[in-house]
Amino acid sequence: MTPPRPRRDRGLVRPYVVTDGRAHPTRNTLDLVTLVTAVSGRSLSGLSPEKRRVMELCRGGALSVVEVSGHLGLATSVTKVLLSDLVDSGHISIRPPIPKAQLPDAQLLQEVLDGLRSRF
Repeated sequence: MTPPRPRRDRGLVRPYVVTDGRAHPTRNTLDLVTLVTAVSGRSLSGLSPEKRRVMELCRGGALSVVEVSGHLGLATSVTKVLLSDLVDSGHISIRPPIPKAQLPDAQLLQEVLDGLRSRF
């Protein structure tokens, strides 16, 4: 006797349906920590339910790609395709995260310290 097949969730939508069959975003500038913000005043007509949800999420302020992915319950690769489409249509804006400040060279710090000590 074969074991019963697991039931599929009725709300399950295949990723290729959500992305219109595309596996790659139109732009390769989206990192997991890229910040996404909705552009105000853009019409939501003609957008898929997932894209509308992205717009709702990002209207409250900037979210990272991975945060959007988590809220949508979609893989980040699928989310990147959706976000790329929304950037192309002008619905959202993206910006890379602020890079970490580089630490100054230890030798430079030592020279400054030595210079200050010699003055006092």
